Amino acid sequence: MSTHLETSAIKVLIRGGGDLASGVAWRLHLSGFKVVITEIERPMAVRRAVSFCEAVYEGRTEVEGVTALRADDASQVPVIWEKGWIPLLIDPSAESRRAIKPDVLVDAILAKKNLGTLPGHASLVIALGPGFVVGKDAHYVVETKRGHTLGRLLTSGGAQPNTGVPGSVQGITTDRVLRSPADGIWETRKNIGDSLHKGEIVGMIRSVPVQSGIDGILRGLIKPGIPVSRGLKIGDVDPRMDQNACYTISEKALAVAGGVLEGICRAFHG
Repeated sequence: MSTHLETSAIKVLIRGGGDLASGVAWRLHLSGFKVVITEIERPMAVRRAVSFCEAVYEGRTEVEGVTALRADDASQVPVIWEKGWIPLLIDPSAESRRAIKPDVLVDAILAKKNLGTLPGHASLVIALGPGFVVGKDAHYVVETKRGHTLGRLLTSGGAQPNTGVPGSVQGITTDRVLRSPADGIWETRKNIGDSLHKGEIVGMIRSVPVQSGIDGILRGLIKPGIPVSRGLKIGDVDPRMDQNACYTISEKALAVAGGVLEGICRAFHG
């Protein structure tokens, strides 16, 4: 992993296009790397306004000035790179890596477990969050839990286990998260960026209302019309009342992206 390569020659395949994955893609793209994203057929990102996976539904999307364009197959990836954009492929198992031959593979699915990533899938494999062990699943792991070690590049062991409790924002944890009260199709009454009062109805699932647990700004909300299961996270209310935060990459995503960038620099520019 100590081979020296110019940044513009390094190809990075990122599995996942949610908000943390998109923060990584955005930072690496702006740092000059050739970035490609693979996604599932029906992604359910909550922070859709800053998630490149929206290109699955829309064909193309933009996050803070960087464009992602959905590609039909791996042959279109170099053409999209030439345009200065990030190609996105619907490729749940990242089989396109065989054609793309990435130098770096980043598992940013955040499934809390390994869904098939192996150290042999690229010269450098970096995994985000719990469910991975350095050496067994990846060459490096990046910590995703809020706190003192957020964004740290781990060279042994693994990230802290998932507690199931959201990170604290102004002392608020579970009450800021919207969860599905039932199985069914999600129907929304609100949009990302809307102001909410505690108890206000955000949407419905099978005639069961989803209500905000706090006053705040609706920072994230999954796409309407998608089947959801009971208990699934479907939205995020931010008590800081900063509407701009809905449309900009979070400090958490940028911290994690910094850990990934450090890992690549250690491996190829060390």
